Amino acid sequence: MLVIRYCLLVVLAYVVGSVSNAVWIGKLFWGVDVREHGSRNAGANNVQRVLGWKTAVPVFVLDIAKGSLAVALVFLTKFDPETNPFVGFQIGLGCAALLGHILPLFAHFRGGKGVATLSGVILAIHPYAALICFTVFLICFFISRYISLSSIIAATCFPCLVNSMFALWLQPEETLTLKIFSLVVAVTIWITHAKNIGRLYRGVEEKFVLKRSPKGNLAFHTRLNG
Repeated sequence: MLVIRYCLLVVLAYVVGSVSNAVWIGKLFWGVDVREHGSRNAGANNVQRVLGWKTAVPVFVLDIAKGSLAVALVFLTKFDPETNPFVGFQIGLGCAALLGHILPLFAHFRGGKGVATLSGVILAIHPYAALICFTVFLICFFISRYISLSSIIAATCFPCLVNSMFALWLQPEETLTLKIFSLVVAVTIWITHAKNIGRLYRGVEEKFVLKRSPKGNLAFHTRLNG
C-alpha cells in the first residue's frame, strides 16, 4: 500500500507541475495563448515579452510556488526528514513537477523551460543553495540583461555549490543523492535552453526589456489576433 501511495504522490506532483500558469492566465485575462507569440514558450519571460510585466510577475511566482508545493508532498509520507529516503523522494517529486511544467498534461504537452518551477523545487529542497543561485542570477542579469544566459549560469552554479561547500554539511548518502540531482538540474536547463544558446552564440538573443501591460493597445491586439 505504501508503494501505491508514493506512486500516487509522484503522479500528483506531475499534475501540479502541469498547471500551466502562463497559458491559463494569458487565455483567461487576455484571450491570448503565449505559445503562439514571442518565443512561443509558456514561461514568465515570454509572458513579459507578450503581455507585460504585470502579467509575468504572478506567472513567475505561481510557477515557483507549484515547484515548492510538489516537493512539499513529501510530508504526506512516513519518511524521516533526517534520512536519505526523504531527500530522495523530495527530488523525485521535484523532477515529476518539472516534467509536468515542460510537458504539461493540461496544455497539450507544450510547456515552458522550467526555470521558475525548478527554482521552486530547489528552494524547497535546499533553500541556501537556491538563494545563492538566485543571487548569481541577479548579478548576471543586471550585467548582461539576458534572462537565458543568467538562468544557465545560475543553474550551472548549483552542482558546484552542492559538490563543494554544502556537501560538507550532509551525510555521505544525502550528498550523493544531491550531487546527482544537481547535475540533472544543470543538464536540464542547458537542454531546454539549447535554442537560446544558439542565439547567444550568433549574437541575436533578445535582451530583457521591461514592458508594460498592453491593455487598451489596439495595435497590440490587432497584431496578436491578425
